[in-house]
Amino acid sequence: MPISQRIAFDEDIPLTDLTRDALGWSPFFMSQLDIDELETLTPARIATVHRDRVVGFSEIGSLELTLDPQITTAEVAVGDWVLAAPAQHRLTRVLERKTELSRSTEFHTGDKQLIAANLDTLFITSSCNNDFNVARLERYLALAHDAMVTPVILLTKADQCDDPDAYVDQARALGRGLEVIALDAKTQDVAAILAPWCGKGQTVALAGSSGVGKTTVANALTGGQAATQGIREDDARGRHTTTGRSLHAIPSGGWLIDTPGMRGLGLAEAAFGIDATFPEISELVNQCKFRDCAHESEPGCAVQAAIAARDIDPERLRRFKKLKRENTHATETIAQSRERAKKFAKGVKRAIKKKGR
Repeated sequence: MPISQRIAFDEDIPLTDLTRDALGWSPFFMSQLDIDELETLTPARIATVHRDRVVGFSEIGSLELTLDPQITTAEVAVGDWVLAAPAQHRLTRVLERKTELSRSTEFHTGDKQLIAANLDTLFITSSCNNDFNVARLERYLALAHDAMVTPVILLTKADQCDDPDAYVDQARALGRGLEVIALDAKTQDVAAILAPWCGKGQTVALAGSSGVGKTTVANALTGGQAATQGIREDDARGRHTTTGRSLHAIPSGGWLIDTPGMRGLGLAEAAFGIDATFPEISELVNQCKFRDCAHESEPGCAVQAAIAARDIDPERLRRFKKLKRENTHATETIAQSRERAKKFAKGVKRAIKKKGR
């Protein structure tokens, strides 16, 4: 079996066939390095993140790295490019990300959880059964748009459905030019169908709730044999098969970041992504008579006029407003948390300064 098909499953295999370009390196990352770093450090791409260490892929092999004291594993995402000192097995710096996929914590504590970094495409996975939920798909779309990542909706279990086209039509209605693909994830042609997004150096991620077939799609793309689990018949929901995020090689030259199923998907600081997910609404907001229009019964509301003309689905407006409210609340919570952290840091500095007198 070629190294490119094995490296994602064995961290100790030397990656002698890999180049930086094959791993997704680009001038964007090279421009962040200075002369000394080029001569003394090794760029590596994060493949897995553990509690107290990370594993990265590089031209010189697989590197197990501890982090410098000023960096925590919560600040490192699968897909990140980092600088490493291989002899010391040490990660010294995380490079600026081209794209970053993150979510607000479910309880809006002010934290954001990194999901993946330096993605090109997000495969938003649902299925042609009771799992299909347009509101959940819109959340993932907002997440992708806000991260400036191309979304593609995959609808699995199309072979088990009498009318998969009905699901495809509903999904396509969620965005202009949105790519939607219905498939049977167990067939031999999955890799060929998804090949346009999985070329050399390209990085894709699979996201979606448990039980929709993400692991089956991942196996089809990578040639892996990860175990899959069934779903409950009453609500089509499954148990988590993938328990952690990891970077996997795709034989066509791309890279896959597999993610656990996420039933809770909070949005924070994602106003751009929400607007991009509902363009037919966000484009009309500035045309309303009142700047603070709630798009309900105000005179001169351009959005309500579009609903009356049947240009906008009222259910889309309801979901748009719900996500906007959630985003506003979570963003305010994050701002408050940051302010508390700043005040705490200032207090510590004052105490240290006073103690040193």
